[in-house]
Amino acid sequence: MIGRMSLSAQLAAQYPQLKLAHQVLVGASGSLFALRGAALLAGLRGADARAWRLGSVVLDTLLFAAGLALWAALQLNPLEQPWLPAKLALLVLYVALGTFALRRGRTRGVRAACYVAALATFGFMVSVALAHHPLGLFAR
Repeated sequence: MIGRMSLSAQLAAQYPQLKLAHQVLVGASGSLFALRGAALLAGLRGADARAWRLGSVVLDTLLFAAGLALWAALQLNPLEQPWLPAKLALLVLYVALGTFALRRGRTRGVRAACYVAALATFGFMVSVALAHHPLGLFAR
């Protein structure tokens, strides 16, 4: 029955679009973080404006939704795909480091160190996703 496809079948049919959306959102989110962090560390006015923060929230929410849709479309089981829990753990670390880089770091040095660590974590998280291996770029 064409009109009665299951949600997972509908998502699977949209896999190429979901994957592209996820990839574009990853690039946009990472770029916005990198630009905001660099601007804040440079002391540029407006780098912490409400519009930039709201943009980050919107991008990251869309990114998370696209990731969940991909997970559902592919019907991945994190117990069978060890790269998924690794990627999610790296995501939590990235968010925590990003929070200290952009807001919670008490000194410029702490914010700078957290900014660099967040960017490195982001890069490694991307490598885990591309390699589909918990060691990412270190898998070989």
